[in-house]
Amino acid sequence: MSKINKIKGFCDLFPPESNVFVFMEEKARQVFSRYGCKEIRIPILEKTELFARSIGDETDIVQKEMYTFLDRKGRSLTLRPEATAGVLRAYIENQLHSRERVSKLFTFGPMFRYERPQKGRMRQFHQINVEVLGPQAPQADAELLIMLWAYLESLGLTRLDIEINSLGCAVCRPGFHKNLVNFLQNLDQDSLCPDCQRRAKVNPLRVLDCKVARCKSLVQEAPKISEHLCSDCASHFETVLSILDQAGLSYHLNPFLVRGLDYYQRTTFEVVSSAIGAQTAVAGGGRYDGLCKALGGPDVPGLGFACGMERLALLLTDIKEQKLDFYLAVLHEQALNKALILTKRLRDAGYSGEVSFEVKSVKSQLRLANKLGVKTCLLLGVDEIERGEIVVKDMQTGVQQAVSQDDLEQALGLNLH
Repeated sequence: MSKINKIKGFCDLFPPESNVFVFMEEKARQVFSRYGCKEIRIPILEKTELFARSIGDETDIVQKEMYTFLDRKGRSLTLRPEATAGVLRAYIENQLHSRERVSKLFTFGPMFRYERPQKGRMRQFHQINVEVLGPQAPQADAELLIMLWAYLESLGLTRLDIEINSLGCAVCRPGFHKNLVNFLQNLDQDSLCPDCQRRAKVNPLRVLDCKVARCKSLVQEAPKISEHLCSDCASHFETVLSILDQAGLSYHLNPFLVRGLDYYQRTTFEVVSSAIGAQTAVAGGGRYDGLCKALGGPDVPGLGFACGMERLALLLTDIKEQKLDFYLAVLHEQALNKALILTKRLRDAGYSGEVSFEVKSVKSQLRLANKLGVKTCLLLGVDEIERGEIVVKDMQTGVQQAVSQDDLEQALGLNLH
């Protein structure tokens, strides 16, 4: 029978690569909790309508990239391509808005998009998401960016830059939209890539975010949203930037930063890195007032960000695998059960280690202890059991001594230090 291989664009993660993901998750819990964020878990499968309504019918994600299928009852379901819509669906369905004025939520897990697999982005990829629901004040935008920066610093990352822009709101964006449409219509349409020829008709804002070189060049003279902001949006954005200045966070104003999803407005941002080749976004987000209402919930303001974990993993190249404290080598079958009980004692005391489930030569078991990288190898045979002892061997110096089994925890601790 032939073997079954993984699907293209999906991957298996083993240590040490998986250790990097655990490290990112643990740091997220530590940092985000200091800002009052609470961890939630949401389904990876949702009704297709949720993403069509939140992301936008005309986005590339909905048009080309979603894993969508009919279930046995003919209902259209989709593997989540992003997490914000799912978090808001859970927020609305569970009526969090009736229990708390501000909800700060974070989650992480796999997302799915059918696109060309590439370095740092697979068809199943992972994100860390934070969503803040309730506050409308610009201080919330600034705090979100400050928290994101604190998280990235906690990972030990450097060579990062913040790019930031304001996308305006329902009051000021129509005027900008009209001028942008006129600008695009006056371009030679054949000079645009096929995607942008379509976007120019159905979603003009997305043309500004195209990564094709000739399109990027053509839109350099396009109208800028910053020149069309209403007084409220301008004041909101100025406050955000002022707080970032006071907090010591440097940033770059990018008038072409529009994000890839329709629900963003006002503050939008990306954190980019030049440490993995061409400048690449490792995190991004912004404000999405109105999205909650569009999904059938109350008119609650919202903002958030997502970190691409595969992108971050490319930057985290020096995460060391946690070494075991000990290996317990069993020298006789009569010692197998006792060895397991002693190992349990050590693990209960906070030490990490492995125990042999079969009897092998001392030489082969010491070789295994070396391979595991432990500092201490414990040896247990019949003689040791009769005397109530166990041999503690320092793998670095080769020095070994027999100690009472009653003093094992203390002896191991002394040898490790």
